[in-house]
Amino acid sequence: MARDVPAGRSDVLAPFGTWRSPLPAAAVAAGGLRLSAVQLDGDAVYWLEGRPQEGGRSALVCWRPGRAPEEVTPRDFNVRSRVHEYGGGAYVVRDGVIYCVNFSDQRVYRLAPGGAAEAITPPGSFFYADFEIDTRRRRLICVREDHSRPGEPVNTLAGIPIGPAASGPAEAGHYESPDSYYENSDSYVVSGSSRTSDAGFSRTMEALASGYDFYSTPRLSPDGTRLAWLAWRHPLMPWDGTELWVADVDDAGALSGAVRVTGSEDESIYQPGWGPDGSLYYVSDRDGYWRIYGLAPPSPAASFPGPASARPRRSFAHATDERKAEAGRSIVRDSPEEAEFGRPQWVFGTSTWACAGASTLVVSYTRLGRWHLGTVDLADGELTPVAGDLQPHDWLAADAAHAVFVAGSSTAPDAVARLNLATGAVETLRRGSHVELDAADISLAEPITFPTARGREAHAFYYAPCNRAFSARAGEAPPLVVITHGGPTAAARPTLDLAIQYWTTRGFAVVDVNYGGSSGYGRAYRERLNGEWGLVDVEDVIHAARFLSGSGRADPARLIIRGGSAGGYTTLAALTFHPGIFKAGASYFGISDLEVLEIDTHKFESRYSHRLIGPYPEANAIYRARSPIHAIDRLACPLILFQGLEDKVVPPNQSQMMADAVRAKGLPVAYLAFEGEQHGFRKADTIIRSLEAELYFYGKVFGFTPADVIEPVPIDNL
Repeated sequence: MARDVPAGRSDVLAPFGTWRSPLPAAAVAAGGLRLSAVQLDGDAVYWLEGRPQEGGRSALVCWRPGRAPEEVTPRDFNVRSRVHEYGGGAYVVRDGVIYCVNFSDQRVYRLAPGGAAEAITPPGSFFYADFEIDTRRRRLICVREDHSRPGEPVNTLAGIPIGPAASGPAEAGHYESPDSYYENSDSYVVSGSSRTSDAGFSRTMEALASGYDFYSTPRLSPDGTRLAWLAWRHPLMPWDGTELWVADVDDAGALSGAVRVTGSEDESIYQPGWGPDGSLYYVSDRDGYWRIYGLAPPSPAASFPGPASARPRRSFAHATDERKAEAGRSIVRDSPEEAEFGRPQWVFGTSTWACAGASTLVVSYTRLGRWHLGTVDLADGELTPVAGDLQPHDWLAADAAHAVFVAGSSTAPDAVARLNLATGAVETLRRGSHVELDAADISLAEPITFPTARGREAHAFYYAPCNRAFSARAGEAPPLVVITHGGPTAAARPTLDLAIQYWTTRGFAVVDVNYGGSSGYGRAYRERLNGEWGLVDVEDVIHAARFLSGSGRADPARLIIRGGSAGGYTTLAALTFHPGIFKAGASYFGISDLEVLEIDTHKFESRYSHRLIGPYPEANAIYRARSPIHAIDRLACPLILFQGLEDKVVPPNQSQMMADAVRAKGLPVAYLAFEGEQHGFRKADTIIRSLEAELYFYGKVFGFTPADVIEPVPIDNL
């Protein structure tokens, strides 16, 4: 069949996979500056930079008008929280004073201009995230995760004083708590305090809300009299079902009159927050897609609508249609069809809306896999697109004059950008990469929708091989790299990704698949994986590969599948349960044994698989049947595995046992483990080595010699 793939733009003929690329692995690593967590403080813009060249350290950077960006944290600081292990929400800033978590000890520090870093929490087994400054009561309100006792850690909303130390220091290193804090899970708003200290240090930390398994997004109203937050219980994940709560806050900081505004096991609430007039905004998928809703501020004698009881329930209450109507109106008139204004809450501190004064919201939304930026007139709900070429990521902040965000495009790397809301002008404050690719070397994402199993359709982005210096011989179809994203509730996006261009500039085609279960296509699409993990996702990636090879855009004899984390599981499941389709695979910290993971993982995801597969241990037979480690006898192709040895999300034994089993079977296998790496590689040396090793591995498997000079990789049984 004639292929529908560009042959290149040069008379230099070379087989696909052997093209000399203008993008070495070192450039991919150097261009991997991870920009996140933008915040505004007056006219100053703050953000975090994950720096591969510094061992993956996360530095806090500040930009001010007329000045170059500068780091404002000490060189030995790594601003990163371990709450939920995925972190996020690791800092907050007000009037130039920064409060942030240092990764090495997980303590919260105050950084005042010109001053030394001062710890405001004691050492111990506590993690903190998602900070809100309560100026009136001189404290931080945050999510606290307590690992000081055996068993599952305890998550609460807590208050951390930021004023003078409390009197009456407790015994050094000791933690005290009222019994109700742990034992009475129905005691939602807690009266009492937990006192922690170390030598010469005394702070009284208040437990504000407890009883649920998880909390996020504590946000104070502008006048400081109300607090909104999200809470949810096992086995739900935040994109399954959360509850939005609001309570009154008295002058002393105690919470009272808490009501559940909305939320259920079938409604995911995201990013509650307040407008300047006290209106409450939040995102809900109650109608099948994440939309933004608003509640006008109540009169002084009234409260927000909610259940009659202020006490939490052990199971979620299903909201009636009347309750849904009470719980706010959609603020976007004529929302684009199938658009979503929310994201799966994997990390703290993400946002899709921000107030730009009293009459406007700046919003981000996705439709058909592409993210957009817009403004909403709160008077009439009109949505106006802005910054059309840019696709915003997970962080957005605004004031009346500007919006700041992280965004990329199909031809430009991610950057911190500042949008003038009056003129529409966009200023780039920091680029995530200074690697310059010629436009003729950039493979542009082509959105595709393809038929899949069960009479359904699924979505992906296809990238053709692209290198202006090379062409392939007529009639040759390229090897195809099928990418399976993580989550599995994450999503592929069509912005410039140097890790994808690494392959396309060498003569590989790439397809980044948004299989059933991905976010961005509505709740029903996301829920395709419920009870079907390892089935629907695998069916979709297989059909994507067949769709492209059947149309001549990929060589069916050189189909490769690769993925990380949950995507690593999909990769391993496709290779073991459907042998013969893919000819090689690469798993990055992937899951091989679902039963072992169920027993040996962290709290946040400890019940995730109950919805994706079934309750455990009742469904242990299904867990075993869908575990790739138990289907090694069906595996029929070479495999390379990569693993961080400090990974707490997918422990190293998952990759090690798979490597051992493949080696014992006699198939070609390589296993690279990296000291000091956790879940997701952050160090430049690791990124370089893993990319080059993967290319080297495919060269050996498919019998071609890459143009790159690569350190050999030990491959057993080859």
